Amino acid sequence: MAPASLILLGATVILQVDLLPDKKFLLLPPVNFTIKAINLAQVLLRWEPNTDQEQRNVQLGYHVKINAPQEEDYETRNTESRRITILHKGFSASVQTVPWNDRSLQPSSWVSAELRAPPGSPGTSIVNLTCTTNTKANNYTHLRPYQVSLHCTWLVGKDAPEDTQYFLYYRYGSWTEECQEYSKDTLQRNIACWFPRTFINSKGRDLLAVYVNGSSEEAVIKPFDELFALHAIDRVNPPAKVTAEIEGTCLSIQWEKPVSAFPVHCFDYEVKIYNTRKGYFQTEKMTTNTFISVIDGISEYSIQVRAAVSSVCRAVGPSSEWSQPIYVGNDEQKPWTKWFLIAVMATICFILLIFSLICRICHLWTKVFPPVPAPKSNIKEFFVTINYEKTGSSETETEVISYAEEAGSETLEDSVF
Repeated sequence: MAPASLILLGATVILQVDLLPDKKFLLLPPVNFTIKAINLAQVLLRWEPNTDQEQRNVQLGYHVKINAPQEEDYETRNTESRRITILHKGFSASVQTVPWNDRSLQPSSWVSAELRAPPGSPGTSIVNLTCTTNTKANNYTHLRPYQVSLHCTWLVGKDAPEDTQYFLYYRYGSWTEECQEYSKDTLQRNIACWFPRTFINSKGRDLLAVYVNGSSEEAVIKPFDELFALHAIDRVNPPAKVTAEIEGTCLSIQWEKPVSAFPVHCFDYEVKIYNTRKGYFQTEKMTTNTFISVIDGISEYSIQVRAAVSSVCRAVGPSSEWSQPIYVGNDEQKPWTKWFLIAVMATICFILLIFSLICRICHLWTKVFPPVPAPKSNIKEFFVTINYEKTGSSETETEVISYAEEAGSETLEDSVF
């Protein structure tokens, strides 16, 4: 019994020893690591397994670390990798061998490669590059019922010579196209580009790569590239055929989805109602294309609607512009009321003017409103009495009485004579 136990114990020890990781087994780094630009804003990273790597029952993988222009790391079992990135700042990365199914083994050392930034004089590349897309109905083919336009603008580099000329290209997926319609500044330098039709899929999730280089006889123009997410630059169309009607105190608003490749359920809406009589706004958000509200029934209302692609169908982006305002309500009769009031006031003023003229001509004013007689004054009588008392001769009396007569005092006349 004892020998059997010893045999089992020895087998267990041997098995455990075999399961322990081999400390002498080392992972070697990959070889022939290269980085190559294969398209606009796209690079290919490629490497090969180390041929000196000892063969064991271990699955190998690779840890890739992007160092510039933006840090990123990931793992893969492939020996090549494609990355979408800007390249005007250069690109560098590192890779190491890692155990794929046995994390007890230590990864290899790193190997690195670099793609240098393209040459060019500082300050000569464009700045403030902005791009927008817009979807229109395509009446030329049923295979692609919608077409996407692209419009980009930029500013000239601060140190770019006056003879600098810029050229723009875009890449979406595998399709690359050069701009043919430019807008120019006063020095005839290209500062904007317009693609009425592109191969951009408005429902797609690929990044849009835009690349601008330049030429000049005085300096080497440094190129510039940028990546755009479609949801962030898509200029959504406003809702179509907005209508509104009022029945009593019920306001009903309806509209159609914007011109877009996205279906009806992919839109969120916002309704803006402005009461022109009371001067306040009401905004409501919804996912349907109908809105009903209770109103006061005596005001005029301005109605506008805008749309945005829902997060159900893609990443959230900016909303559309507001639709053109439509007006409903009782205040639609306001111009007629205004003119009616003006006519009434003019008529009243005319009647008053005629009445005033008639009164003046026929002296009716004095008959209707006779003058009030002034009260008799006792002040003059007081002065005449005083003068009479002070005089001692008949001559003076006569003068005083004459003065009183001239003044029209009948009372003095009777008292003297």
